[in-house]
Amino acid sequence: MAVIETLDDFYRRLELKPPPSHHNGKDAAHFNVYPRQGICKSAAPLNRRDFYKISFVIGEGRFHFLDRTVEVDKPVVILSSPHLPYSWEKESDIQEGYFCLFNDAFLNNQNAKDIIHESPLCQPTSNPLFFVNETQQERLNYLFGLMLCEMESEYLYKHDLLRHYLYVMVHEVMKMRATETWIKHSSASARLTASFMELLERQFPIDSPEHILQLRTAQDYAARLNVHVNHLNRAVKEVTGKTTTEHIAERITSEARALLKHANWSVAEIAYSLGFEYPAYFNNFFKKHTSSTPGAFRTSDV
Repeated sequence: MAVIETLDDFYRRLELKPPPSHHNGKDAAHFNVYPRQGICKSAAPLNRRDFYKISFVIGEGRFHFLDRTVEVDKPVVILSSPHLPYSWEKESDIQEGYFCLFNDAFLNNQNAKDIIHESPLCQPTSNPLFFVNETQQERLNYLFGLMLCEMESEYLYKHDLLRHYLYVMVHEVMKMRATETWIKHSSASARLTASFMELLERQFPIDSPEHILQLRTAQDYAARLNVHVNHLNRAVKEVTGKTTTEHIAERITSEARALLKHANWSVAEIAYSLGFEYPAYFNNFFKKHTSSTPGAFRTSDV
């Protein structure tokens, strides 16, 4: 199943030289930007990363995330955060565009972190990719070009400027996605729902059979969030239109699908890791939510 790829792992895998600041330690601020041409030659493994990445992809391929696969046949922006296990499988030799990567330490104040953490980049329910039109492509090309030039400069405050370019890019992405479902909410219900969704997402992915899911019910999450379960349920239903239990079941089902497809564990091991006391309980749960047994799903082409 997915493991966590560090920045060191990333540079080794792609045989790239990290910037000098990378050697200041694992907690040091990190930012880098590259053109994709000549770098994205092979498939990226299904992993979580311990960094953020914004990719502007020109080239055909398949983007795998959670239990989904999206066919990419036109320019697309892909947003990935440490919450999201994903992989990229190229389907054409033409792989152009750009990508930038950065860590939390690069966001050097709380306001900056809020911009990133409240954006689509970090929303667990947000679609991590979307296709862009010609005007949007021009803006992305321009911003990535500014980043590439600044990375080569000797300007004393280059990292402040790079940080500014990053924020502009995130805001451009938020503007591009204005017609989608992401809206910044300020109500108490929305804040509680965001806390619940973040806590839910932090339970995943399950990285080993010994990693047992700890929070499985609405009561578990309410207790962790220090609210009454009825209050949590009302807030989540008001903001998302789904119950707390529905969100939990959907996320467990999504993780089960990913484990069945990408892990070599037995069905029993998957059942136990997802908090089911007996494999039969897991079988019943999975069939209820997918209309398929775990064994049948594992051997299918879905």
